[in-house]
Amino acid sequence: MSLHTCLIEWRQVRTLAHKEFSDRLRNRWVLVVALVFTIASLLITYFGGAAQGRVGPGSIELTIASLVSLVIYLVPLIALLLGFDAIVGERERGSLDLLLALPITRQELLLGKYLGLAMALSLSTLAGFALVGLLMAQQFGWAGLYHYAGFVLSAWMLGLCFLSLAVWLSVLARDRTRASGLAIALWFGFVLVFDLLLLGVLVASGGQLGGDALPWLLLCNPADIFRILNVFSLDDMRSLYGLTSIVPPALANPWLLGGAMLGWMLLPLGLASWRFRP
Repeated sequence: MSLHTCLIEWRQVRTLAHKEFSDRLRNRWVLVVALVFTIASLLITYFGGAAQGRVGPGSIELTIASLVSLVIYLVPLIALLLGFDAIVGERERGSLDLLLALPITRQELLLGKYLGLAMALSLSTLAGFALVGLLMAQQFGWAGLYHYAGFVLSAWMLGLCFLSLAVWLSVLARDRTRASGLAIALWFGFVLVFDLLLLGVLVASGGQLGGDALPWLLLCNPADIFRILNVFSLDDMRSLYGLTSIVPPALANPWLLGGAMLGWMLLPLGLASWRFRP
């Protein structure tokens, strides 16, 4: 009985996820984002080393380092803009009450929405990464692409982290206008302001305030977790990424950082489920 009920529940989640994904395909959102991301990725791959008088991918490591900034700025913004109206938009259109009148729980609705949006985000961003991967495979061979595969995986996880935050904001906000404003503020806070504040504290205190604990505060920002995962192993690039240069080796453990990103995916969804009201 319980197994049958569980199967019915997951069928409902899959149905909602498929509908959400299909809606994004119909309004061309996925196509537009995939095109923009692909063009930006190719431009950075080809011209990222132009300042050093080089055109084209010089190495897999340098290509990844060039793409890190693109991902940190663009992927969180795409995720937030994709998910900020997931719930509040249904509420404003009056369709939320209709959906919840069906034999479906709020948790199933929330999970179905998230999974459908996650599929749209994955397709639109991974398309650009795939084309760059093919380009680098022709240049360097398939054997050396495992570093690039790790980079793509971490970029995908970063997008899911910010998508979880977007869904949480969509549950909290009273209308789409406030939800969009909160999404942009969140992007500024995590991508632009957070590191500046930590660097300001570090510089103003002459390195005394925070001490060894300061680098661990980077775990409070999924964008910094992604940055550490992808540039810490590159000695010649570490100094170019601000706070990453002070990260101790213990913090740069991939399993620790991967677990932290998983937490950033699950915690906002848990909070959204807890606060979700029709």
